[in-house]
Amino acid sequence: MNLAILRGLGTVAFFALVIWAMIPVYVPRPNFIPGFAPPPDFWPRLVCWAGMALGLVSTIMAVLEQTPPVDPDEAVEATAPVRTLLLRFAAMVAALIGFTLLVDVLGFLLAAMLLTAAAIALTGERGRLAAVAICVLALPFGLDVFFGEALGTQFPAGALFR
Repeated sequence: MNLAILRGLGTVAFFALVIWAMIPVYVPRPNFIPGFAPPPDFWPRLVCWAGMALGLVSTIMAVLEQTPPVDPDEAVEATAPVRTLLLRFAAMVAALIGFTLLVDVLGFLLAAMLLTAAAIALTGERGRLAAVAICVLALPFGLDVFFGEALGTQFPAGALFR
C-alpha cells in the first residue's frame, strides 16, 4: 500500500479517535449554555471534522494517484538539517511558553502578535515583509474582533491595559 494512502488513513483515524473517544471524556459539556456561546466542545470538534475531511481528501488523492509517492530518503534531504529542525522546535515551544506568560501582562492581542511574528520567523521567511506585517497585525486582531463581537467572549486585556 502506498505511503500517501497510509498517511491519509492515519490522519482520519487520529482525528476520529480524538472526536469520538477523547473529547467526550475530557471536555465536559454543561447542561445549559447561556446566550449564543458555543459549547466547550464546539471548536475541538470542528477542528477534528476538518482534520478528518483533509485526511479523506489526502487518501482519495493518493488512491487516484494525484500525488507523487513519498520517498522517505528524499523527504529528509529536502528539509533543513535535523539539528536546525530541533532548534526551531525548541524555539517554538519557548515562544508558546512566552505567549502564555505574556498574556497576563500584555494581553491577548499583543501577545498573539508576538507569537505570530515568532512563528513566521521560525519558518525562515525573510522576504515579503509587507505580507508578514499584515499577518502579524491582522490575524490576532481578527481573532480578537471575531471572539469579542461575534461570540461575546473577551480575551484578557493584560495588566498594562487595566
